[in-house]
Amino acid sequence: MARWCYRHRLVVLLLWVAALFGLGFAASTAGTDYANVFSLPNTDSKRAYDLMEKAFPDSAGDTDTVVWKVDEGTVRDQSVRSRIQPALDEIGKMKGVGDVAGPYSGDRGAAQISENGKIAYAQITFTEQANAVPKELVQDVVDTAQNAERGGLQVELGGQAIQRVQEPPTGLAEMVGILAAAVVLFLAFGSLFAMLLPIAIALFGVGTGLFSTQLLSHATDIPDLAPLLATLIGLGVGIDYALFIVTRHRRGILRGMKPEESAVTALNTSGRAVLFAGGTVCIALAGMLVTNLRFLDGVVIGTSLTVVFSVLAAVTLLPALLGLLGTRVLSRRQRRKLEANGPEPERTSGAAARWSANVQRRPRTIAILAVVVMAVLALPVLSLRLGATDQGNDDASTTTRKAYDLLAEGFGPGFNGPLQVVVSSGDTDTLVKGIGDTAGVARVAALPPAQGVTVIQVVPTTSPQSEKTDQLIDTLRDRVIPDAGAKAHVGGVTAVSKDFASITGDRLPLFIATIIGLGFLLLLVAFRSLVVPLTAALMNLIAAAASFGVLTAIFQWGWGLELLGLGKEGPINAFLPVIMLSLLFGLSMDYQVFLVSRMHEEWVHTKDNARAVRVGLAETSRVINSAALIMVCVFLAFVLSGDAGAAMAGVGLAAAVALDAFILRTALVPAAMHLLGKSNWWLPAGLEKRLPHLAVEPKEEALDELPAEGGASVVHGFIRTADGDPVEGAVVTLLSKGGRQLDRVTSLADGSYIVSVPAPGMYLLAATAASYGARARHVAVEDGPLVYDVELAEGEVDAVN
Repeated sequence: MARWCYRHRLVVLLLWVAALFGLGFAASTAGTDYANVFSLPNTDSKRAYDLMEKAFPDSAGDTDTVVWKVDEGTVRDQSVRSRIQPALDEIGKMKGVGDVAGPYSGDRGAAQISENGKIAYAQITFTEQANAVPKELVQDVVDTAQNAERGGLQVELGGQAIQRVQEPPTGLAEMVGILAAAVVLFLAFGSLFAMLLPIAIALFGVGTGLFSTQLLSHATDIPDLAPLLATLIGLGVGIDYALFIVTRHRRGILRGMKPEESAVTALNTSGRAVLFAGGTVCIALAGMLVTNLRFLDGVVIGTSLTVVFSVLAAVTLLPALLGLLGTRVLSRRQRRKLEANGPEPERTSGAAARWSANVQRRPRTIAILAVVVMAVLALPVLSLRLGATDQGNDDASTTTRKAYDLLAEGFGPGFNGPLQVVVSSGDTDTLVKGIGDTAGVARVAALPPAQGVTVIQVVPTTSPQSEKTDQLIDTLRDRVIPDAGAKAHVGGVTAVSKDFASITGDRLPLFIATIIGLGFLLLLVAFRSLVVPLTAALMNLIAAAASFGVLTAIFQWGWGLELLGLGKEGPINAFLPVIMLSLLFGLSMDYQVFLVSRMHEEWVHTKDNARAVRVGLAETSRVINSAALIMVCVFLAFVLSGDAGAAMAGVGLAAAVALDAFILRTALVPAAMHLLGKSNWWLPAGLEKRLPHLAVEPKEEALDELPAEGGASVVHGFIRTADGDPVEGAVVTLLSKGGRQLDRVTSLADGSYIVSVPAPGMYLLAATAASYGARARHVAVEDGPLVYDVELAEGEVDAVN
């Protein structure tokens, strides 16, 4: 497939461009139909809503607020009333608005004016819940109310429906993330064209994914959170996947391969790992389905679709673009050096090789340090409290945030999260008195009954995000309502948020067990080992605990929150653990696949665990760290999105990826694998026979695929140090081009060795010895014996893929 895409590059490019623009045109023509279908069956807040919908069909919808404040005089002045009342009358006549209760009429109007007379509010009740109210209607309400403003009269609007039209600035976060990724890529590649390739792949993948999700929103329920998360994950994985393949391709050209062969080899090695990694991300995302929270189904569809398109772009569009660029994927300096000096076998050196050697020498010390760091970062997770952010966390420039602050200023912090106690039978008066006498209640009032149902409005003394408000809800449900002998349910937005957090917390263990179990099975099949997937599962749990510890310290404890400009501290969004753990487990599996697949490749070749771990880490740590740095930049950029939920997800995922790549995959995993030794690759014989084969690496070359012409021969020579001293006991292995071991010997006291060759052809000769590095070279064997001496240097890592 890679060869076909490379040779028919213009056709492939045109097909992708047509797909992107075709889907974009169709999506823009059809428009969006995102629906936040949110339901919590079998909860107290849902029973309260059902009763209200039955008794008050015109007021069971979302209730939003218009707030106004005067600088001089009071809101009762005729000059203020003459501007506000006509606007409220006009809003009340709009189709989809059930009722408008203002302060200038009705028995309860006076209660809607603050004690100092400076602030007043009107309640707008829609006929539908916030998610179902058309955005056009909400925008008309906002425009009509704010047209009443004048000098000295401030008008703001708050509520769930109003928040839906307060879109954060679009595109800014994505652009900042892409620019940061471009800087990292340019530093890594030193080439403008090579830098642009991963970004182009990510843009095609995210673009087609988002347009497809937008079209699917007309056929199924997809929340408007889905495209934001899809962009977040799509940019990250799209750039990363292309980075892995382009790095392998550039390495091949530098070794003297023709661009086409190099691209095919890169796709047949790193491309396979990308396919596998993309599959693990989609499976981790699909783990959200076990929570049985239906609104997450649309999130799974949107994010998975974007990941699928990103993988398709990496394995089809990328080889086409590589064909268009040829050797220009290298920097000018690299091309000049290649032309002047010819290809040179790549030697893994520098910081990556030195770090890999250090991990091998001191695995126990490094493992202990890494565990201590992760444990300290994970400590705050013990105080994690799930809940919901409210409009007090909105950007300070939005009308919802201003309305929230005005209501808190005029009527107390609990006014922004009133509770609705819906009574179907029993003594309502006794219940009202009992609620009024309960600690934490600021005001309580019963509305006129309808069809045997009475709604009691309860205003807490604390804000909706406060833990004391959650405790008040429990007190009302567990003690006050039963003591009054009434049949009642506690509802309202604050109660719904609390119930959602409880359900999420209850289902989280099943969700975690599901995605860890699926990841374990995938790695078990891919690497034919029990220990590798067990290690990966443990590392994923450590990364999750540490990242949620960081999230708790920042957003719940408020450490450094002002630097992010996201308002006050509060609980962690209840939906975040499910979404974040899905993405984290998928991305962690990516890095585990890229790291361990290279180790496994080396293990298959040499059966030397120390060498396999050392070489795998030395060759992949730099590209994993570069990929992680790009992910961190993309995720952190979403702090600029203006959306508190997106910012929280961005910070959490950035912390998770950074800790996973820079501490776990670079230090703890290789250190643990050195300590475990050959046990890493243990698999019971009975299980080996029953497991299906899933090739993350290219298919190994069979003996009968070797060149048949000519007879058997040998490669012989001496293993010496840089000073010319013989190396006794060095392990010398001859492998086919596909990685099949053909012969394996140990050097004698004088350093001599001899290995058998089945037929003329190209082979890989690897030599390794204790206290020395390793050396691997491709050797071309012709008709006669080949003399080949190998020089080993202490601490050197020289690995050939």
